[in-house]
Amino acid sequence: MKVVVIGAQWGDEGKGKIVDYLAGEADIIVRFSGGANAGHTIVTNGEQYALHLIPSGVLHRGKTVILGAGMVIDPKALFDELEMLESRGIEAAGRLFISDRAHIVLPRYVKIDRERDAARANPIGTTGRGIGVAYSMKSERTGIRIADLGWDEKLAELPEDDRGFLEQYCDRLSGMAIDISAYITRRKDAKILFEGAQGALLDLDLGTYPYVSSGMSCAAGAAVGGCVGPRSFDKILGVFKAYSTRVGNGPFPSEFSTTDATEDGLCRFIREKGREYGVTTGRPRRCGYLDLVALRYACRTNSVDSLVMTHIDVYDSLDEIKACVAYETGGGTVEDFPASIAALNGARPVLKTFKGWKTDIFRAAGGGDGKTASFGGLPKEARGYIAFIEEYCETPVGIVSNGYDRRRTIIKEPVW
Repeated sequence: MKVVVIGAQWGDEGKGKIVDYLAGEADIIVRFSGGANAGHTIVTNGEQYALHLIPSGVLHRGKTVILGAGMVIDPKALFDELEMLESRGIEAAGRLFISDRAHIVLPRYVKIDRERDAARANPIGTTGRGIGVAYSMKSERTGIRIADLGWDEKLAELPEDDRGFLEQYCDRLSGMAIDISAYITRRKDAKILFEGAQGALLDLDLGTYPYVSSGMSCAAGAAVGGCVGPRSFDKILGVFKAYSTRVGNGPFPSEFSTTDATEDGLCRFIREKGREYGVTTGRPRRCGYLDLVALRYACRTNSVDSLVMTHIDVYDSLDEIKACVAYETGGGTVEDFPASIAALNGARPVLKTFKGWKTDIFRAAGGGDGKTASFGGLPKEARGYIAFIEEYCETPVGIVSNGYDRRRTIIKEPVW
């Protein structure tokens, strides 16, 4: 069985926790896109782990984890992360592999990345990790892949500093390299989890271009980055927060207004309660109402079979909750997600109000003290909020997550 997990918003939806949870029953976890610009926070047994390159499934001992062909890999960041895991008792040797088709991020890409973004008339707000430059080099066919580390003529084309950098890592990287397609073909009966990075609205083609990432963060990227055919997948899950966030620049129609005292206060509350700061950069995230127009678009363009809602507990103390169900634009009210950045920048959210549940949602659902929470035990107001989302997006919500810990996960529909 093959299952894909993507972010259904602008990233930071909590994919890492969901992948970590589902990895318990998986055999292989494949990260299919992105680089060290991604960040996952996972809490298990009271311990917190911040991962950037390595799939969060690595925390499950005995699981095979693979960095896919669609990734761009910074060797230093990779081995620093491995060292961190090993120092905390997580041994990855012998079960962490890298696609021989994955591209490498070189140190000079970082400088180029920062200079390019600073020189833009409208900076994108990249993480400055050289990710976009690596993808650019890939498109220009001047990049270097894991498979090229044994190609002397190719290495000779690189500047001396690049060659010196790669010499430190050549043997270790080459020793971890595999042909993913062949590997997965031999494990055809395995349960395989394909993990995306960023979110569908940051996809290079489907997202809010040019304010997007440089890789394929859509579900289709799992086929390319995972080296399997597009008809291989059994299920596609889209992860979203009970509200919306965005990091960096770009349109955000449902963003809380800083000039409205009520919305500004709500933004500060959600940012602190939801710990809305970038795992990779530490930057505060922009916050806003749940944008159902954008979420429905993500479901449509990614064939999402089931949604996963996270951070619903952030709303536990609120009297009421609002969600964006349409946009007011110069051309009237629209319910479909526009491609035009100008239209999105000028859009104003049409909001629908829901009654809050005013209780600890996890305990209300029967969770805590070693007990498993049930979806049917959720407060009726929370179930009503979820039911509206399902109807609007024409996609069921199969999992509700409320907190970083693995155990704080409510399953409505089993995945495997």
